[in-house]
Amino acid sequence: MPQRVAERTRQADFFNVCGSCSTSCCSGARPPLTSRRMARIRDYLKANSIAIENPFEKNVYWFPREIQDNCCAFLNKSTNKCRIHPVKPETCVAGPFTFDINLKTGRIEWFLKTVRICPLAGALYRDKRALNGHLECARKELLELVHELDAEALHAVLKIEEPDTFKISEEDLDTKVLTKLKPFI
Repeated sequence: MPQRVAERTRQADFFNVCGSCSTSCCSGARPPLTSRRMARIRDYLKANSIAIENPFEKNVYWFPREIQDNCCAFLNKSTNKCRIHPVKPETCVAGPFTFDINLKTGRIEWFLKTVRICPLAGALYRDKRALNGHLECARKELLELVHELDAEALHAVLKIEEPDTFKISEEDLDTKVLTKLKPFI
C-alpha cells in the first residue's frame, strides 16, 4: 500500500476509533509540543476559523492548554474528537505507541499501550500488518519530536510514567540526541 494511502487509512482509523472511545486519553495527557508543531496548529486554527484563546501553556515544555476536567483545549467534548486532528501533537499522532530512551544503552524503546487504556491498541495487536504500519508512522513522528525538543523538555518528557504499556521493540538512537541528554545522565 503506498505510504500516503496507508497514512490516510491510519488517520481515519484513529479518528473513528478515538471518537467513539470513552477512556479519554485527551485528559491530563499534556503532549509535548515543538515550536514547529505549535506553528502548524496555529495556522490550522486560523485557516479553519477555530477560535481557541491561548491554545498552549508551558511548564518545563509546551503543551496544549487544559480546560475543564483537565481536558485538552482541542478536544470537542460534544463529538469526543480532536478539532485539530490533521496537525495534532506528535505523541497524539503516535497514538497507542509511546517511547522511552534508555540512557544506559543509548537506545530508544518503543511501547504499545494495553487494551485496558486504548481500544485501538487491541485492534493493532491482533493485526500484525496494521501494527507494523502504525508503528512506522509513530516512529517517524516521535523521532521528529525527540530531535526537536530541547534537552530540558525532552528530559521532562522522559520522566513521565507510562503505565499499562509493554515494550515491543527498540533501536539505536541518534548520537545527537544522546549528546543533548548527556547533562541528565
